[in-house]
Amino acid sequence: MRPIRLPEPPSPTMVKADIFEGGVYGVIRRAIVIGNGSSGSENQCIGLVQALGLADKHVLYRVTRPRGGINEWLHWLPVSLHKRLDYIMIQIGVYTRILLRSKRTKLVPLSSENGGSMGLSCILEADLKHIVSMAKETYEKDGPLLVVASGRDTITIASSIRRMAKENVFVVQIQHPRLHLNRFDMVITPHHDYYPLTPQAQEQVPRFIRKWITPREPPDQHVVLTVGALHRIDFATLRSAASAWHDAFAPLPKPLLVVNIGGPTSSCRYGVDLAKQLVTGLLSVLASCGSVRISFSDRTPEKVYNVVVRELGDNPKVYIWDGQEPNPHLGHLAWADAFVVTADSVSMISEVCSTGKPVYVIGTERCKWKYSAFHKSLKERGVIRPFTGTEDISESWSYPPLNDTAEAATRVRDELAKRGWRIRP
Repeated sequence: MRPIRLPEPPSPTMVKADIFEGGVYGVIRRAIVIGNGSSGSENQCIGLVQALGLADKHVLYRVTRPRGGINEWLHWLPVSLHKRLDYIMIQIGVYTRILLRSKRTKLVPLSSENGGSMGLSCILEADLKHIVSMAKETYEKDGPLLVVASGRDTITIASSIRRMAKENVFVVQIQHPRLHLNRFDMVITPHHDYYPLTPQAQEQVPRFIRKWITPREPPDQHVVLTVGALHRIDFATLRSAASAWHDAFAPLPKPLLVVNIGGPTSSCRYGVDLAKQLVTGLLSVLASCGSVRISFSDRTPEKVYNVVVRELGDNPKVYIWDGQEPNPHLGHLAWADAFVVTADSVSMISEVCSTGKPVYVIGTERCKWKYSAFHKSLKERGVIRPFTGTEDISESWSYPPLNDTAEAATRVRDELAKRGWRIRP
């Protein structure tokens, strides 16, 4: 057993121990992530926490909404109001059933948390009072708490944590919170979230709704602007994935083309037409490919999936992932020689652009608003090229990989240093 060594007294030539740098009060060793159940949002938070060295020292909380039935149409409401309304509707339903059946039934109080009886009770709910109490009560022993949140539903609770425990926490909100940026210690958001302030956007937005378009004011000094979305992919992750997936991917004929297909959004509308365009393009480049692997997202429409599978499913060069575990996504990122990606997902594009490998995007002409600004910025940097079906996939080209997550982590450390705090895992 190795002997326990006490820290040496400080000297000009050695790193000072915590006890000589303000003690535990200025050292962050833990974090909490507040998500909204969306993997795209939560992965941004976890990616930042990972880049800060706290990957194994964070706890995930979620702001959950009631689900099912009419609840799917009520997501525009504030979370707290949505839950109260759901609770009332559940109680009305209970009493209605009792009256109709005319039976004596013992009523069990229904919790308004986790969506009542909607099957979400197993999720760790983001409880404001609990988190604030934890931050204050454990401060002297464990030091400050880093809070990282992302998504519209997390804005209220994250800002309230900072307001109620300002001296004990450092709150980072990822994605633009629309207004009141001073309610957070730091806001991390892509450049294209400020597209509504550009002259082009002002021409597209009717005057009577301009004030409701995010953001309402230019970024200030505590806003960190990124090119794309934060994520969990870094070189260490890719090295590990390359080793883990070696047996599955090393024997594949090269070059390996990976195709990631998402799904239409309100700002990137498409359907079978784009699927047919994609299939035609892939058939045209097959001659320059050794092998092709295709993956779909949870948002991919069935009609799009069916077109791709029907046209390419029997091709000996093509493998289509069936959605069964294990998910080969990390293996694809590590072993691919080039990517073709649909234009609808900022997160998906940001991940593949962090590899430095050729990235071809299809469907950008069908996107508008902030998506167009995002695609334009990547094209100007030489990071992406349009997929036309005339490409030679064996041709290699490169660019400085997107490194948004690591750069954002550096800005967090710099801001903490201004407060006299630092992160030590």
